[in-house]
Amino acid sequence: MHDHDISERLASYADVLAGELPDTWTRSHLPRDAKDDLAELADRIWDLDLVAASLAEHPLQQAAVLSRSDGAQLVLIDRHDERDGFLLAAVAPHALPDEAYRAVPEPNGIALTDDPFLGAEQVASDLLVRYDRALAQVRHNALGGIQPSQPDRVVLTWQPDGSVATAPADDRAGTILAAHGFAHDPQTDIYRLGGDDTQAQARALREIGPQLDALGIDTALQHPVARTAPTAAPASMPPAPAGAHTLTARAR
Repeated sequence: MHDHDISERLASYADVLAGELPDTWTRSHLPRDAKDDLAELADRIWDLDLVAASLAEHPLQQAAVLSRSDGAQLVLIDRHDERDGFLLAAVAPHALPDEAYRAVPEPNGIALTDDPFLGAEQVASDLLVRYDRALAQVRHNALGGIQPSQPDRVVLTWQPDGSVATAPADDRAGTILAAHGFAHDPQTDIYRLGGDDTQAQARALREIGPQLDALGIDTALQHPVARTAPTAAPASMPPAPAGAHTLTARAR
């Protein structure tokens, strides 16, 4: 079977699957020549089981990405075991700290039949349930170490990795934060300023104060307080950051 035929088959299956899943999903395709995007996607595949084992033997050559309106993503890839169908895996969110993933079980991927309608039933009753549970916990973990802000006060919280994070209540504050290097995660509304360059970080923190003050918004910088995580099943694997999930399994 030619690459074009394989690509069309994957895209067609993904289109049907996206239309049959609960909620609204859109489909995009990463072809063979999108090497950088494929590599970045492979590092975010949230799996230490079936899909990770497949990728260890067959690096990602193409993929169909299904995206939900809240930022959740699933990736559909080819099988290489002489069976019909595809593999489907969850994708870890962007921009969340490694600590948010600790003690959260991986929502490992599944093998789908060649029938996308039956596949959608399998996804809705199995993978999506586990994925949504894992997403809720990592988002809770990410927010748990960040003190809440108010419309007239932005609270900046130091993180264990040296970054500074905040969840402003005012869009005006978010605009100023983004203009000074804070990366925005739309899934959690967290703005995070990395600590790799401490001089740049300090400069940004100095500069946002007067600009926020001009809007009548105070700033506070503090360390996180202790928190408790939501009830969840214990992790079946040792804690690991999302970016390392497939890298560890595939020993890249």
